Amino acid sequence: MAAAVLASQLARTFKGDVTAVAGVDLEVSAGEIYGFLGPNGAGKSTMVRMLTTLLRPTSGRAEVAGHDVADEAGAVRRQIGVALQDAAIDPYMTGRELLRLQGVMHGLSRGDGATRGEELLRRVDLVEAADRRIGTYSGGMKRRLDLALALVHEPRVLFLDEPTTGLDPISRRTLWEEVRRLNDEGTTVFLTTQYLEEADQLADRVGIIDEGRLVAEGTPAALKAQIGNPTLTVALADVARADDAGAALGPLGAPLPAADGSVAVRLADARGGLPEAVRRLDAAGVAAEGLELTQPSLDDVFLAATGRRLGSEENDDGGGDA
Repeated sequence: MAAAVLASQLARTFKGDVTAVAGVDLEVSAGEIYGFLGPNGAGKSTMVRMLTTLLRPTSGRAEVAGHDVADEAGAVRRQIGVALQDAAIDPYMTGRELLRLQGVMHGLSRGDGATRGEELLRRVDLVEAADRRIGTYSGGMKRRLDLALALVHEPRVLFLDEPTTGLDPISRRTLWEEVRRLNDEGTTVFLTTQYLEEADQLADRVGIIDEGRLVAEGTPAALKAQIGNPTLTVALADVARADDAGAALGPLGAPLPAADGSVAVRLADARGGLPEAVRRLDAAGVAAEGLELTQPSLDDVFLAATGRRLGSEENDDGGGDA
């Protein structure tokens, strides 16, 4: 299948030798939902800005919809739709007015622009709010309008940069449903997110970026399978016995970070590990308030790839989002 997005050693640095993206290689097939997963400051937004021609790469090259992002920026823009985190939407215009203006900017006739605008208003469920000023919209409504604006010219590739950040669970799931529908219709979706569930629910494949580098890539199922065995988390009755609990469970597998008052270990023996853990804790005189056995998650994948949990650090993209 042809590549909708292709990057080779794509990199971007900023003043002061700050590296936001450090030589990323990736390939996204046409018709795929590709989840670009990472914490704040990992380089996700900088990567999207380069792929959407908003930021020129320092080195490397990339193609989107068969066109070079540096040398054929105009051709790329005609083939893509973009919904960024910080999209500027005029709060004094109505949703209908803004969609019609977007149509004009994409070369649609007045009639075609109006027809396309009405179609998209229905699609994102904003018909009743279409003649209200955008400044009165909720966060979820603005996100849905931003998605509609990105779809006016029926793009082949849709870039969504953390589209559900700050949304309530219902609004988030509504947007997920629309992304799935668009993909079912043949639109390639490049989705950046810091939400594990979002990547797991939507993406055909996931790329994990950390400190500007792609550290893992594959289907969610394949990435989780690489981690292997489940994690046992023990909530302790006495927090002061954490070291004793860790020593008792140490022979059962690799220790993992855990919340205060708990210890966690990735079991080497998926079947016999739980009863053996109970026996060892009992022999050590360590009382447990609860035990939880969990299968590997994308957070475990991120931990294995980077040595920390997703969201455990708040960094800056080095100015890359400015």
